[in-house]
Amino acid sequence: MVLHKQLLPDIKSLKKLSQSLAMLDAILSPVWEDRYYSFNSKWGKGEMMASMRNGSGDEYFIVFNQHGAIIKGFDHESPMSPYATNSGKIWPGILDGVPDEFSGFLSEPAFSMQDITFCYWRRHIDSSWQAGEICYPAGDDPDGSQGLLSILDSRADTYRDFAEEYYEKEVDIEAVEHIYSHRPLTPAILNMLNADISMEELRADMEEIGYE
Repeated sequence: MVLHKQLLPDIKSLKKLSQSLAMLDAILSPVWEDRYYSFNSKWGKGEMMASMRNGSGDEYFIVFNQHGAIIKGFDHESPMSPYATNSGKIWPGILDGVPDEFSGFLSEPAFSMQDITFCYWRRHIDSSWQAGEICYPAGDDPDGSQGLLSILDSRADTYRDFAEEYYEKEVDIEAVEHIYSHRPLTPAILNMLNADISMEELRADMEEIGYE
């Protein structure tokens, strides 16, 4: 079985991609509660945080700090969910081996660590993404990471396809590519994505996301 962590971009690329996803959602969905993706560049001292919530109970959180990055995800339909087992406990091994550098992540109430089906981490000194030693149940995507993290494949058309289905409107691929490349947001690009929102209305979101 190939775990999705092997397909994740490096830490720097993942941070930029997460900012792009949040910026695109902020443009397409001015109402924060209706967005899938968010990014807080000032989450904590020396920390940034990306998140996804789909409104159906599935979510992921990513924290970036001076040591690297760590991802926690929850697929409520996964057979590895605490609610799918008789014990009601976190699946064995998911949090095994998490480095001390990420101890604050594990104790953060906002991340609902009791609701978890996968956890990946990568320090700057690591050559790849890491995970605990886990005995997985049968299935193509037992921990839900393949589905929940597929948006992180760095392909602009992946977001375009998601957004067209979720927001039920056509989404300009050139505008998505522009933001994926972290080029400056302009009124022209904004108009291509959502003609009903202004640059001024996006200032607070741009500052929170750290999109420059």
